[in-house]
Amino acid sequence: MQEFLEKICDAVVNIDIRNIRALTKKALEDDVPAYEVLIKGFSRGMDIVGRKYEAREYFLTELIGAGEVMKEGLAELTPHLKGEKIKHIGKVVLGTVRGDIHDIGKNIVRTLLEAAGFDVIDLGVDVPPEKFIEKIKEANPNISAMSAMLTTTMGEMKLVVDRLSEENLREKIKVIIGGAPITDGYARKIGADAAAKDAGHGVRLCKEWMGA
Repeated sequence: MQEFLEKICDAVVNIDIRNIRALTKKALEDDVPAYEVLIKGFSRGMDIVGRKYEAREYFLTELIGAGEVMKEGLAELTPHLKGEKIKHIGKVVLGTVRGDIHDIGKNIVRTLLEAAGFDVIDLGVDVPPEKFIEKIKEANPNISAMSAMLTTTMGEMKLVVDRLSEENLREKIKVIIGGAPITDGYARKIGADAAAKDAGHGVRLCKEWMGA
């Protein structure tokens, strides 16, 4: 079993999209549990990719490529996950704030969060504060994650944090923010819990908050 899991993990790390479905299928045919393939194959591979990205060994192209490999493999794996008990470590509401339509970074974070075992509710881009608050009330997540690539939209993050306080929700949820112009100082200034330096760092913080 371990040999199959190592091969699947390596395929994710090495961006081997050509062979990932065949490797996944072979593992399942040899009775490797689908959950093990997900956690010790795909998720472990994405965790390694995330660390490499954080260490500047990998760049955006590799991060996106690894996500595509995982997506391809999951197309083969997902039907076999039905009926198996999947351990979810937390729930995240994610979105790019109002006025900003950049989604590459957000999508990478979503992929890494899902690979780590989070349920992710992706609100998309150009998300107004009202939509963040509405979904947080509805879904009761552990974490709210906001992205902004433009300095002109950073203020939207403060509006969301302020609304969380007004609605008596702020103490019930962690808030993480990220994007090119975002700093630790800005996170402290608006009352967020943390600023993510990059996708890998952000996911690691989320996992630490959940004790994972």
